[in-house]
Amino acid sequence: MKVAMLSFWHVHAKDYAKQVNEHPDTEIVAIWDEIVERGQQEAETRGVAFYASLEELLANPEIEAVVVDTPTNLHRDVIIAAARAGKHIFTEKVIAPTLHEVNEILAAVEEAGVTLTVSLPRLNSPSTLAIQDIVAKELLGQITLVRTRLSHNGGISTTANPNGWLPQHFYNAEQCGGGALIDLGCHPMYLNRLLLGLPVSVSASYGYVTGREVEDNAVSLLQYDNGALGIVEAGFVNAFSPFVIEVHGTAGSVLYSEQDGRVMLRTNKLEEATGQWVAYEAIPEAKPTAFDQWVAHIQNGTKATENIGLAVDLTKLMEASNLSVASKSQVRLDSLTN
Repeated sequence: MKVAMLSFWHVHAKDYAKQVNEHPDTEIVAIWDEIVERGQQEAETRGVAFYASLEELLANPEIEAVVVDTPTNLHRDVIIAAARAGKHIFTEKVIAPTLHEVNEILAAVEEAGVTLTVSLPRLNSPSTLAIQDIVAKELLGQITLVRTRLSHNGGISTTANPNGWLPQHFYNAEQCGGGALIDLGCHPMYLNRLLLGLPVSVSASYGYVTGREVEDNAVSLLQYDNGALGIVEAGFVNAFSPFVIEVHGTAGSVLYSEQDGRVMLRTNKLEEATGQWVAYEAIPEAKPTAFDQWVAHIQNGTKATENIGLAVDLTKLMEASNLSVASKSQVRLDSLTN
């Protein structure tokens, strides 16, 4: 399958290009970039064609699919154009910053009959699958709180990187649609959604430790009708902050941290885990990557239904968080504009 890379703006664009090259059924044949010089350099390095015109690239009938890594504010126009040109689409999260834009994209994808998949990689990790198993077995009782955290030191000044190692355009509010929450916070957000479902309302607070125009420190509180709470944390300003998931319920708790890589369980439902924390040993194998799933969907004529559903809800939660900070109030999800 002949694939075009649409932009190398995102920090993960080269990772996706690597996946295209390593997959036995895909190859990169063309590149377009909103920054011509960057696109030309990538095309020259990879020995493929560079297109200065996105319209011209999409008009090429030999190109069957595209990987979208443009600035987030270009997703709507680029993805819709690709869909209308009949190209299958793999895109970095989020699909778009607002639910209204997402619905426009999905309508174009549906009308064109192409396959869209969004990169939500932590859905496929063994730790996530293990925690899902624990919840499905009702070992925790009624879930009362989920806390998820992902943070790094990309915004911290060092001798080697006075402005931090994160690309400076990741602090551009117009291009990104936000800062730490919409970038890193996407991962804990969709995991919280996976484990607790969609909340009724969202309250968020952002911090600006390094004084950029977007937040580099963020917390979003998800509130549910049954009294459960979700806490999503993200940041660019933490020297040592391992990825963490905590799921707490009326009968037990499960903890996972990349600090030690172990899924730890304590529950009244298992005799051996009532009086002490035990390592959960029934860890499933990782699922195929989102990219591999995308290719398989195209080959099999299937749709990434669960992936798209979670990606839509992710945008809802991100938009509600941004609106909460802007209005300094709680935002109901049913108030978002379709």
